[in-house]
Amino acid sequence: MKRLLIAAGGGGDAITAAMVHTALHGRDTPALVLSYAWERLVVDPVPGPRGIADFTALDRPAPDLALVTPRTAPRAPAGSLLPRLAGGLRPALGLLDPYDGTIGLTRQIEAAARWCGADQVDLVDVGGDIVARGDEPTLRSPLGDALALAACAATGLPTSVYVAGPGLDNEVPRSVLAPRLGAPAFALAPGDTDDVLSVFDWHPSEAGAMLVAAARGVRGVCGTRDAPAPVVLDDSSHLVYRLACEDALRLSPLAQALALCPGLDAAEKVSHAVCGFSEIDRERRRAALLPAPTAPRPAREPDVLLDLYLAFEHARRAEGLTYVTTRRIAEDLLLGPVEADTLFRSLATSSPDRRVAPLWRLAEI
Repeated sequence: MKRLLIAAGGGGDAITAAMVHTALHGRDTPALVLSYAWERLVVDPVPGPRGIADFTALDRPAPDLALVTPRTAPRAPAGSLLPRLAGGLRPALGLLDPYDGTIGLTRQIEAAARWCGADQVDLVDVGGDIVARGDEPTLRSPLGDALALAACAATGLPTSVYVAGPGLDNEVPRSVLAPRLGAPAFALAPGDTDDVLSVFDWHPSEAGAMLVAAARGVRGVCGTRDAPAPVVLDDSSHLVYRLACEDALRLSPLAQALALCPGLDAAEKVSHAVCGFSEIDRERRRAALLPAPTAPRPAREPDVLLDLYLAFEHARRAEGLTYVTTRRIAEDLLLGPVEADTLFRSLATSSPDRRVAPLWRLAEI
């Protein structure tokens, strides 16, 4: 018998689901986490989520159930970090394929529950956009969460919705979410993060990284990539809230409207009707603006990289930031994989106090 958890929005939620599982049931309790393969364009240049047909070497232990293993690989030109994540998380990892809409996701969750022998589901979201109303001006990516919520409701299985670190994804502000969430159920402890800490050496989830940092006692102002404002990490940033599925569903007009939705194209139309946008459209527009692939440029020398970082660090401190994510550094400095490894190794060796895993502390001006 395994516990069944659903990562509401993708990779960062899958990591969070593993932490929530540890906090609730213990790290050694067998579990399966179902997650979308819905990555940022920096990982997957193809807009939208990936489905079963986009992968090789998936394990298929039962109809409508696909397990991701370290042997699994995305079919080019798509990309995915799920196979690597499958090797980095203690729970088993399964794929949520949304191309048959809520109806297809419902079948997949039911199949997973039968295979696990589970009679209940834990649905996990970091940040809180799973309870978005759809009209919040900073909302960017509600569709995957709403589809997962609608599908869990359709299974009829008792489902608890866990929202970890409200506001950490820089979508719906914590002050807006607070009245919807009620009192916290528990706080993540440092020990709940131990098994996932090393994942953030390579995984770009910024909300997940900040949740881990907050659970480990980090407090301060953290700068992230492509966000309207920095995130303040305080004593409430590692709290987890629990809602009954029906209560979460009442809070989400988008999830309500997605009931019995037959496909992803139809789900996009529903998102346009309820929220005024679809994040897949946004990804299509961004993907169209990506530069054509070019030959890799030679890696810059370590001294050059360090000078670039020091200028970046000085500018970010002047903005009032005390921490930044690994992704923020890599993307602001346009670091290739070799350059990123060189710079981060150099910083960790020469200035160990800068590394407050999984974040980076900015030196004072």
